[in-house]
Amino acid sequence: MSLWNELMAPKAQSLNTTQLAVGFVAPIADQGLIALDGEESAHFLHGQLTNDVEHLAAGEARLAGYCSPKGRLLASFLMWRSDNTLLLQLPRDIQAAVQKRLSMFVLRAKTKLSDATEQPAHQVVIGLGGGLAEAVLQTWFEPLPARPYGLLQHPLGTLIRLADAFGAPRYQWLMSQEVARTVLPELAERLTVGDAASWQLSSIHAGVPQISKATQEQFVPQMINFELLGGVNFKKGCYPGQEIVARSQYLGKLKRRTTLVTIPDQAAVAGAEVFATADPEQPCGMIVNTAPNGRGGIDALVEMKLAAIEAASVRLGSAEGTALEFHSMPYLLDALDV
Repeated sequence: MSLWNELMAPKAQSLNTTQLAVGFVAPIADQGLIALDGEESAHFLHGQLTNDVEHLAAGEARLAGYCSPKGRLLASFLMWRSDNTLLLQLPRDIQAAVQKRLSMFVLRAKTKLSDATEQPAHQVVIGLGGGLAEAVLQTWFEPLPARPYGLLQHPLGTLIRLADAFGAPRYQWLMSQEVARTVLPELAERLTVGDAASWQLSSIHAGVPQISKATQEQFVPQMINFELLGGVNFKKGCYPGQEIVARSQYLGKLKRRTTLVTIPDQAAVAGAEVFATADPEQPCGMIVNTAPNGRGGIDALVEMKLAAIEAASVRLGSAEGTALEFHSMPYLLDALDV
C-alpha cells in the first residue's frame, strides 16, 4: 500500500460515523490474500470451511469460517473466484499460520496454496462507503453490484459490494498500482479520505466481525452472528467442527451473540473480557473487533450472553470497569435462533 501512502496519506484522517455516512474512501491495509490454484481447489476448500465453496459463482463473494475440530473459529474469510483461482481474504496477522495449517490437509488434492497479497492485480486495496460512494464508483463501473456480496471483475480491478453500513452500500476495490495512480486522486477530490481505522469502524457498524490473532479459537460461528451474515451453510457436507456448529444451531436456543457498543476507553482491545453487573464474578463476553470512533473512545463488536445484551449493564475488564453503551445492530440478532 505504499502508493496509497504516497498519494493519499497526507489527506487521510480518522473519521467519525457522521463523516463515514456521507461518503468516504479508506485503505484496507491489514488484510492478506491466500490463493488456491488447481482443479480440485474448490472441492478441497468445501471440505474445510463452513460455507459452500463448490457452488460459489464467479459474480459473488461469500463469508466463510475455518474451525478447529472443537468448532471454534481459527479464521474468518471473505472468499471469491478470480478466473481459475480461489481467493481467501483474512487478517495478515494470522495469514501465514492459517495458510500453513490449510496446506497440511491438502494431501493428494490437486491444489496449491500461495500468498497472493502483493500480486499486481491487487497491490492496492481500498474501501468505499457512505451516501456518495455509489455515484462516485459509477464513474468507472456500470452497473454496480445489486446486492451485498455481489462482485464485478473489470479491467480496472475487482469490485466487491460488502455489507451495508449507515444505510448505504460499502465496497472493496482491489486494483493494480497503475490503475491506482489514475483513480486515487479523483477519489480524494470527491470523497473524504479516511485512514485504515476508518474502514474498520465502517465494518463494525455493518455488524461484520472478523477473527484476529487475539480471538482465535474463542467462538463458534453463531457466537459472532456468522450464520446470520450468510457465512455458514448447514446443508453442505462435513468440515472440521461441523458437528459442534450444527449442534449449537439446533439443540436449544442460542445463548450468545455479538452486538455493537461504544466504550469510552481507547485501551479496549480485541480479546478483552467484559462483565455484567448482575453477575460480577465471571466474564459475560469478549471484545471481537474495535476501532477509534473519533469521539475519544472506541466502537466495538462484543460477543456476550444474550441475557447481558438484554440487560445492557456491562463493563470492561470487571464489574467496576468502564460502562459499555449499547447500540442497535443492522440486523436482528434472534433472526435464526431456534
